Parts: sequence; C-alpha cells; structure tokens
Amino acid sequence: MLKGIPDIISPELLKILHEMGHGDELVIGDGNFPAASNAKRLVRCDGHTVPPLLDAILQLFPLDTAVESPVILMAPMPGDTVDPNVKKTYAEIVAKSGDFKISEIDRFAFYERARQAYAIVATSETALYANVIIKKGVVVR
Repeated sequence: MLKGIPDIISPELLKILHEMGHGDELVIGDGNFPAASNAKRLVRCDGHTVPPLLDAILQLFPLDTAVESPVILMAPMPGDTVDPNVKKTYAEIVAKSGDFKISEIDRFAFYERARQAYAIVATSETALYANVIIKKGVVVR
C-alpha cells in the first residue's frame, strides 16, 4: 500500500496512469462495454462502478487543458432511455478538477476512439451508456 493513493486504484491501474503521457486517452467502460475486444491495454476493475473509479483517477490524473473537451461520454442511441444522473454525477466529479467541458459522441464514434485509447478500464457498472473517455493533460508542479 502507498500513502495518498486511493484504495480503489490497483497497482496495475496505477502503472497505466503513470505510463500515460500528455494527450493519451483512458476509457472507463461500463459492464456492457466491449472492453476486451477493443483494448490495446485492458485493466479489469470488476466489482467497481464508474463514479468512484473516475473520482479516484482524477485525484491523480490531470485533464488536458489544451483541448475543448477532455471528457467525452457515449451518447445514447435514439430511442434508448438512460439515467440522467449518470451525466450529472460525472459532471460533479469532473468539476472537482476544474471547469472542464464534457461532450458526447455517438456510440460507434466512441468505439472507434476507444480502440485508439492508451487503455480501457473495465468495470461492473450497471448503468447504461455510463462510458467515459478522459484525456490526460500535463502535470504541473
């Protein structure tokens, strides 16, 4: 164990976060997301949901200030119903890191972008369309 590292961050996830550079993207996928088939690097966080993982990751991970939106959600398909609290919860978590825009892209564009991401974190999140991509910024000391 280490001091200052949230307990939910596994050694494998900590390694991935540390390896990532400015502009690299990390996907945190819900339980339905095809993580294994799309990941260059896969980190399993079974038993955890997205909000506490996102919150813990953002304690260590600077968001990119050089892009319009360093946080991207998967937009629901037309006609699908989603829990509006998902987006609200993510916005509250992201706001702790600063005033960052959260955007949405359609499902298939999200999958394509996920295939290019540095890594994908697979969770047991049950909420639909609870997937998020975050782009790493620069660590400024």
